[in-house]
Amino acid sequence: MKVNLEWLSEWVDLNPDVVALGDALTMAGFEVEGRAQAAPPFSDVVVGEVKECGRHPDAERLSVCQVTDGTETFTIVCGASNVRAGLKTPLARVGASLPGGVTIKRAKLRGVESAGMLCSARELGLGDEAEGILELPADLKVGTPLREALLLDDTIFEINLTPNRGDALSVLGLARELAVIGKTPLKARTVAPVAARSAEAIPVRLLAPAAGAKFVGRVIRGLRAGAPTPLYMRERLRRAGMRSLGPLIDVTNYVMLELGQPMHAYDRRRLEGTVEVRLARAGETLTLLEGTTIELAPDMLVIADAKGPIGLAGIMGGERSAIAPDTTDVFLESAWFHPDAIAGRGRRLDVITDASQRFERGVDPAGQERAIERATELLIGIAGGEAGPTLVTESRPHLPVRSPITLRKSYLARLIGIEVPERRVPEILTALGMPVTAATAAGFTVTPPTWRFDITQEADLVEEVARIYGYNEIPEIDALVAQRPGAVPEGRIEAARLAGRLVDRGYFEAINYTFVDPALERRLFPDTPALALANPISAELAEMRVSLWPGLLAALGANARRQQGRVRLFEIGAKFVLQDTVLKEINTLAGVTWGDALPEQWGAKGRGGDFYDAKADLEAVLAASAPLAGGGPGLPASGPQRPNLSRRSGLRQARRTAPGNRAEP
Repeated sequence: MKVNLEWLSEWVDLNPDVVALGDALTMAGFEVEGRAQAAPPFSDVVVGEVKECGRHPDAERLSVCQVTDGTETFTIVCGASNVRAGLKTPLARVGASLPGGVTIKRAKLRGVESAGMLCSARELGLGDEAEGILELPADLKVGTPLREALLLDDTIFEINLTPNRGDALSVLGLARELAVIGKTPLKARTVAPVAARSAEAIPVRLLAPAAGAKFVGRVIRGLRAGAPTPLYMRERLRRAGMRSLGPLIDVTNYVMLELGQPMHAYDRRRLEGTVEVRLARAGETLTLLEGTTIELAPDMLVIADAKGPIGLAGIMGGERSAIAPDTTDVFLESAWFHPDAIAGRGRRLDVITDASQRFERGVDPAGQERAIERATELLIGIAGGEAGPTLVTESRPHLPVRSPITLRKSYLARLIGIEVPERRVPEILTALGMPVTAATAAGFTVTPPTWRFDITQEADLVEEVARIYGYNEIPEIDALVAQRPGAVPEGRIEAARLAGRLVDRGYFEAINYTFVDPALERRLFPDTPALALANPISAELAEMRVSLWPGLLAALGANARRQQGRVRLFEIGAKFVLQDTVLKEINTLAGVTWGDALPEQWGAKGRGGDFYDAKADLEAVLAASAPLAGGGPGLPASGPQRPNLSRRSGLRQARRTAPGNRAEP
């Protein structure tokens, strides 16, 4: 997730030291993977205003403009189609440096001297738009450095969130955490309800309330088609990694990023009858916004009207009800879907969206009304229009209820290993939005907030106290536990000892996924049943491995494709075997060798490895389990010997005693 500090600062006072701020977030469980500036370096670009604009005398597509920076007026030749008198736009004066090493100089264009340049978003590194020059808000002061006017020295954090923290996939969610970390209050950000100026509402029916328990809808009519999205909103979306697609789409994305509530906008004129939230029916299909037509399964939740499905709930809307350039009337949706009803469906269809990522992790069931009021406020402010009443349809018995949890002081001390000051525990929990409803000598009774789906048991509360109190404040101490010696059978050899033997013989240890490609596994083990994953991370990692060979052979192939002439790999890990529907996990050692028998060297003639080289390596591993005898470390003692499968008599003994021995130690 990408979040910029300028947006966050609207919600909470931030530490100006961005390095310390990133470290604090990481220690609280939100790993900051990277930091970046909101814009690439450029200099001497200011807010300019076009005072006059006329056609170039010798070029039909060029304009000659008089542009002021507040103190001086410059003649500038511009080829943008949207240049006009009264427009405020970035002005790069002579000597300015732009991204990509471009320096602005005086130049003659078709006989007219141009003293500067009016810049597009692409030329400043602020987006991909290059059709026209960047249009700035009319309230910006002429002559202000552009970096200052647009807050371009802002910092963007790229944060890696754990799957249980869906509540932090928003500016509001991270601001809550930063307020607790910095011991500063969250700024008041109230959203006033927008009064209804029309009576139009679309009725909604919840036909699968266990999957979709709440739906908030609102009709807005009379929006101004073609209204531009404000620059501040486009910039914040850009810094979050999103493209601007027009105000109707931008507002729903903006609210999702700000409050964490996914939303959707339907073209009102394309809806018929009552809107239903239901499971898909047999034979139904849906063409998604991206143009892909999918066959709906019975376990997929859909939004439908009288004609059929208009959206895949929590994932993506349908093409039939999509917003068009001439849309003036919309139906806004802000809903709550159960995470289990959304999880895996998008991945099954290869359709992963920002909305599905949030619904899969859990969305605050109390935030839908706030989100739709915020979206209405923004949309009407941008494109005008009249809002109808907000219609809330919900099934309360199917909405999640946050039950109180008891946190025992003894349990807290045992898990953390130290005594946290008693006053700090309720302070931390209350700051995290978990009111302590009762406190006794034994512990505390805590009620998790609606937005924290991951707080379900006492251990979760311990983790919250520990991460906010500070892992660095918890000293390293030895745990006081009873000593219970375990059995060490003589027949069991430590994996490290076996690995050491193979490393000494030139092998490299490989660590592969326990998930493998089903096609490769079928080629190697056509008659061996394997456990298929219900929700694989990719089609190539869809089965549990029944052997270590699929992963090793894939690694061998990758090395061979990179012209490695000698590959020797081994792995020690578990394989998963189905025996009469019972899954057994078996620790295994496997290896592969390919290419030259020896590394390239002066002391020996190069030759390809063969069966006997691999056999010698295997014997060296087996010898690691043999008792020590006079014959030397690792050699079999006197008594029964393993069969000698060497190519000719005496070869094995010669290899043992010859200089540069490569078979047995």
